[in-house]
Amino acid sequence: MRQIGFPTQMAFKLGKQEQSTRWLIEGLWLKEAVGIIGGEPKSYKTFVALHLAAAVASGVPCFGKFAVHDIGRALVFCGEDSLPSVRARLEAISILAATSFVRLNVHVITAPSFRLDLEKDREMLNKTIAFHKPKLLVLDPFVRLHRIDENKSGEVAPLLSHLRELQRVHNLAIALVHHAKKGGKKMRGGQSLRGSSEFHAWGDTNLYPRRVSSRSEEIELEVEHRNGAAIHNLFLRPVALGESMALGLTDMETTEEVPTADVKEQIVALLAGSGPMASTALRAECKVRKSTMIAKLDELVEERRIQKQGRAYALVPVPVPDVP
Repeated sequence: MRQIGFPTQMAFKLGKQEQSTRWLIEGLWLKEAVGIIGGEPKSYKTFVALHLAAAVASGVPCFGKFAVHDIGRALVFCGEDSLPSVRARLEAISILAATSFVRLNVHVITAPSFRLDLEKDREMLNKTIAFHKPKLLVLDPFVRLHRIDENKSGEVAPLLSHLRELQRVHNLAIALVHHAKKGGKKMRGGQSLRGSSEFHAWGDTNLYPRRVSSRSEEIELEVEHRNGAAIHNLFLRPVALGESMALGLTDMETTEEVPTADVKEQIVALLAGSGPMASTALRAECKVRKSTMIAKLDELVEERRIQKQGRAYALVPVPVPDVP
C-alpha cells in the first residue's frame, strides 16, 4: 500500500535501546541529552559540571561511582571563572580520580565571552563543536551567554531551541549551568530555577546541587531525567587538593530508623529529657546521617524551639507567667 503522509511504523517494530547505549554517565546524564545544572550561588554548580566533563574525557567513573558509557572529548566554557581557576579545578578533579591531568581530554573555550543571541557567535560555536566533536558540551553559566530577559519565554525559548539543534546536529550532550532563585532551596529543583519555566521543560536530564545547610559545606545532588529514575540522597563534600578542590561522595547509606519528618520531634524530646546535648550525641540517638542532623538542628534554631549553648544544643526556656 502506498504511504500517504508521514512515514509510520507499528510500535512493536521500533528498535530497542540497550542499557549501555542509553547513558552518557550511568544514572547521572543520559546520552546526547540536554539539561540544566541549577542551583543557588556557592552550591558547587561549576564543580559538578567539571566533574561530568572530566569523567567523560577520562572514562573514570564520575564521583568514583557512576560509570561512563560514552568516552570522548569534553568541551567547556566557564564564563565566571579565570582560566587558571578552571585549570586548577580540573587538575584537582584529576587527582581525586587518580587519572592523568595532562592526558585529560577536556578542551576549554578561552574566548572571554560569546553570546547565543548573536548569529555570528552561534556560528562560531557551531564551527568549534564541528571541529572538536565533543561528547559533552558544558556552558557555564547561562546568564553570561546572552542579553535577553530570562523571565520571558519568547526570548528564552529560541536560545534553548538553538542548543537543542546543536545537540541533534552534532550528536552530543549539553549541560547548561543556570542560577536558582533567591530562597529557591525550599522549592523543588525545577521550580527553583530563575526565569522562565522553559528551562525546566527543556532538560532531558537536570541536576540540582544544594547545600545541606548554611553551616555545612556538604551538598545534596538531586538528579532527574525525562526518561529515567530520579536519584535522591546523593551527598557530596568538597575535598581540598593542590590549589583547588574537588567533590567526593559522602556516606551513601540511606537507611534511617525514623522518617526525617519526625527527627525534629525526637531531638526536642531528647533535649527535654536530658538537657543540653552535642550534635554528635543527638545524631547517635536519632540514628541519622550527619547532613540530616545539621539540617534539622538549623530548622529548630530558626523556629526558636532550641538554642545553641557552646558546642551543645538546649531547649529555649519557656517563660513562666507571674502568679498573682
